[in-house]
Amino acid sequence: MDILIADQITKTYAQHRALNQVSINVPEASIYGLLGPNGAGKTTLIRIINQITAPDSGIVIFDGKPLQPLDVQHIGYLPEERGLYKKMEVGEQSLYLAQLKGLSKADARKQLKDWFEKFEIQNWWNKKVEELSKGMAQKVQFIVTILHKPKLLIFDEPFSGFDPINTELLKNEILNLQKQGSTVIFSTHNMSSVEEICDHIALINKSNKILEGKVSEIRNSYKSNNYEIIYKTIHEDFHNVLAQNFNIIESQKHELGQRSIVKLTTDQEVHQFLQATLQQAHLSSFKELIPSMNEIFIQKVTDNK
Repeated sequence: MDILIADQITKTYAQHRALNQVSINVPEASIYGLLGPNGAGKTTLIRIINQITAPDSGIVIFDGKPLQPLDVQHIGYLPEERGLYKKMEVGEQSLYLAQLKGLSKADARKQLKDWFEKFEIQNWWNKKVEELSKGMAQKVQFIVTILHKPKLLIFDEPFSGFDPINTELLKNEILNLQKQGSTVIFSTHNMSSVEEICDHIALINKSNKILEGKVSEIRNSYKSNNYEIIYKTIHEDFHNVLAQNFNIIESQKHELGQRSIVKLTTDQEVHQFLQATLQQAHLSSFKELIPSMNEIFIQKVTDNK
């Protein structure tokens, strides 16, 4: 079941078309990557889902029904531009924001204390927000975003400003939220993060959706039958024999001997290649080269210029 469907969403500001009949389907309990270069229209779509602005045309379906104002109670939104009140104390502000989301003060205080300990920021409870580092402030905003356990969470560049350790901490918490049944829309420029945690993605460029689907299926659809082999030859002329019988795209010295990229078009050819190699070389590694999401991102956006 899709928890969120954006159907043919169009939005224009003055003479600029921010979204042009964009449709996405977000499966329930998935982590859905919303990707695209700067200015593509991602933030506009996020703002429409959060009812900060309205589409010129199209409809958003949330949990099986047209999106309604009260649905905001079931959505948690962490925008790229953070927005804490700098002069308020961290604990006081966190309690205030939690109560806005419907939690009682007692329940909010208990949950916040637990999360502050988990994120190792309990000593900042009585500090003012302006005393926090950017990373500390982001941890606070992440906590108040997820505290009311919304059905849908939207994170816009959630790792911006985090060091690798805290980035890993946040990734693990996002994965835990998914295991508990939350659906996550995850907007980022970091393609390695997409491969690590996203099930599905949509790629928006120049106001249009140009790609959507499961990450694994998209990567497999862009593979080109290229294989990497690392080996040490037994006979000096073995590499020349390979080149005569197979399509060697590139080859270079490697610390373990030789590294070659070969294009093999059928299962039989893969078998023949491996058989020839094992007879004449010590094989260290053999793997199919499946393009990364970063490579696919660059290719699709470049082709769409």
